[in-house]
Amino acid sequence: MFFVFFTAMLLLVAFIVMGLWNALLPAVLGVKKITFIQALDILLLSKILFGGFRRDSSERGRQWKIKFQEKLGSVTPEEKEKFQSEWKNRCGGR
Repeated sequence: MFFVFFTAMLLLVAFIVMGLWNALLPAVLGVKKITFIQALDILLLSKILFGGFRRDSSERGRQWKIKFQEKLGSVTPEEKEKFQSEWKNRCGGR
């Protein structure tokens, strides 16, 4: 079931990329229209360039969380309050 869902989502995203490319870029930049296969190639290229092919992204998240908690462990209560108030001001007090 996962394979079917993954394949369907991949095809849908490729059709969206192809549609957006063909609707916008030829008029704006004067480039040629692309085919469905070329849209899949663009998705693969963007995954390689921007996403990589790391297997365990949850491990990176855990490492980030551990490092963040270590940094927070050395923060005094006054510094923590100052940090929170600065972010409240930046985010409009939400």
